[in-house]
Formats: sequence, C-alpha cells, structure tokens
Amino acid sequence: MSSSKQKFPKLLKTEVAQQDPFAALRYRDYRLFTIGRVLLFTGSQMQTIAIGWELYERTNSAMVLGGVGLAQVLPMIALTLIAGHVADKSDRKHTMLLSIMLLVLCSLALAVISYYQGSVVLVYTFLLLTGIARAFLKPASDALMWQLIPKSIFTNAATWNSISFQLATVIGPALGGFAIAILGSATRVYVLAAIASFLCFALTVAIKDQKTTFTKEPISLKALSAGAKFVWQNQVILAAITLDLFAVLLGGAVALLPIFAKDILQVGPVELGYLQAAPSIGALIMAVALAHLPPLRKPGPALLWSVVGFGIVTIIFGLSRWFWLSLLMLALSGALDSISVVIRHTLVQIRTPNHLRGRVAAINSVFISASNELGGFESGLTAALFGPVISVVGGGIGTIIVVIATAMIWPEIRKLGALHEYE
Repeated sequence: MSSSKQKFPKLLKTEVAQQDPFAALRYRDYRLFTIGRVLLFTGSQMQTIAIGWELYERTNSAMVLGGVGLAQVLPMIALTLIAGHVADKSDRKHTMLLSIMLLVLCSLALAVISYYQGSVVLVYTFLLLTGIARAFLKPASDALMWQLIPKSIFTNAATWNSISFQLATVIGPALGGFAIAILGSATRVYVLAAIASFLCFALTVAIKDQKTTFTKEPISLKALSAGAKFVWQNQVILAAITLDLFAVLLGGAVALLPIFAKDILQVGPVELGYLQAAPSIGALIMAVALAHLPPLRKPGPALLWSVVGFGIVTIIFGLSRWFWLSLLMLALSGALDSISVVIRHTLVQIRTPNHLRGRVAAINSVFISASNELGGFESGLTAALFGPVISVVGGGIGTIIVVIATAMIWPEIRKLGALHEYE
C-alpha cells in the first residue's frame, strides 16, 4: 500500500509541537473528527453508567457487572486481525460510518429492553453487537485520524485525543447519573446515547474523503498477522502497551464502582456519576497540562513511575471509606494514567507506517480493550470470590509488581528518549 502525500502547511516542529497547544485543532477535518469522538464517547459513558446501575439494581450481582465488560471485549478480541485488515484494505471512513450506525441501533435496542425489563441475556446480546461495532470502528478511526494531520504534530494530536476522551468521560457519567436520578430509570439514557452516536455519524460524513491507495493484498494469515509481527519486532512499543494492559487489567476499579457507591460508601446514583467521572477529571487536567508543556525528555521513566503511582492510589481507594478521599484517589489515578496514554499513543503512531496503521491499531485496541473490559470481568470475578476491597487492593499491588517486571524484561523502556527522536 502506498499513500499519497497530504498537502499540509509546512510548519516548524518546534513552533507547532512545543509552542502551540492547539496545533492539531487548526485542521478542519481533525476538529470534526475530535468533536465526533467527544459526542460518541459521551454517549458511550452515559450508556455504561446506565447499564451498570440498572443491572446491579436488578440483580445485586458482581458477576453480572463483570459480564458487561466481557460481552463487549470478546468480539473485539475475536475480530482483531480481520478488523485491522479491513481498515487497511477498505475505505476507513465508510467502515467508521457503518460501525457508528450499528452503535446507534444497539443503544435504541437497549432502551427497548430496559423499558420492557427484558432479560439480562438480551442485554448481553446487544452488548456483543456493540463490541462487534467497536472492533471495526477502533482500527478504522485510529488509522483515519492520523491521515488528517501532518506527522510533526502527532504528539500534540495524541494529547488532544486524550483530552477529548477524558472530556467525554467527565461529562458522560455525570450526565448519566443525573439522568437516572431525574428520570427515575435508565431507559431514556440509552436513547440519549443513540442521539449522541448519530451526531457523531453526521460529523464523520462531513470529513473530506482521504486520497489513499489501499492495500490490494489478499486476505491471508500473513496479511492478517502483519500488525502483530510489527509490534513484536518493536520491543519498546510492545513493552509500553503490555505495561498498560496488565496495569489497568489488575489495577482498574471502575467496574466495581456501583458496589463501592451503594454498599461501601453508601451513596446514590448522582455520587456514582461523580466517582465514574473522577478518573477522567484527573486525566483531563493532566492532558491539558501536557498539551501546554514541552514534550517529555525522558518518557520511559515517566511512564514507569506514573504506573507505580496508579497502583498506589488504587490501593488507597480500595481501603477508603470516605467518599471525598475515594473521589480524590480516582482523580489521581486518571491523571497518572493520562501520562501513559499520551506516551504510548505517540510512540505507536510515530513508529507505524501508514499501510500498517489499521492492523497495528487493531492490535493496540485489543490491549486497551482487554485492559478495560477484561479488567472489569477480572474485578467482578475476584470481588465475587474475595470481596470488592480485596479485589481492588490486590489489583493495585499487582500493578506495582507488573511495573517492576516490565522494567526488568524490557530494560530499554527505562532508556526511552524524547518521542520526537523516533520519527
């Protein structure tokens, strides 16, 4: 596959990447893409809190909560190689549009199930379809996004990607919690999520078609596995995404927030919305700070220490019985995770050639999804077996152990230089 050259204005890297915190947002199509992401993620977060609150209220089961993440991540894992190949072989914008429309339909279906108090099996069925949509959406959107801007501002764009996601995850849970409290049920929250997804669909339509010659390589095991082979051969990338995978897999407590809110902290749906939004508030503040600061000169040590900090604040959250302390620890966990996100995304995109972006994005999305969704299942399982406190505290300890293991297995991560040097 060969990509035609984008006609971007010639800008000095030091002027754009370091002095202009809004460099990426000065490009029209990237702005449309980012606004669409905010809307889509906001709706998704509203839907997540609605599902968690409704299912736990109906079942009182930690395993059912854990199953929510599992139902969405299994299709993403199963379809990883195929979705990545589709993103490199077909029009990425069209793939995005089809995936977003499926998300709209799934949200509307969940609203109908909620209204008629349908079975949990039906809820899981449409969560599986949601996972299928996201499996194709993630690599296609990630690959398209980096075509909308010049390479010199990839670090700035990675920061704004984090900001847009965290902004949505601040707004979404808060809106979801208030909506449930005001409306008395989760049903209309699913409808609002469908509307947000449709607005993202409309903004994506407005993005100009990118002049790209896609790969004509026929589908084969070699073609499908090219992304995995690339990641394996780039050990620094493998170390960064593996660290994130196991850290969030073990240290994530988000899936158990309904239990902590209702049973341990003894608060209601509005406070649950605050707890759900807290990590994103911290991440948003950190991401804005990173956008205004010069690029990290020693991102390797910064990455390792940020994940250690993530483990420590997770332990404190698990032991806390005071709502405001729990809220603060969740905010700090998001701030520390934001550092990891920016470093990892910049490193992956700068190192990946355009013809492999879809397949590498698919591999990366599996690591991200596994850490979040499988982490939710792991949290639900350990909480059911040992209780939520042991689940969270043990996960925080495990996260710190993972950092030590990563630093020993991949010593080059400790020596990772300034990210712009990898262009």
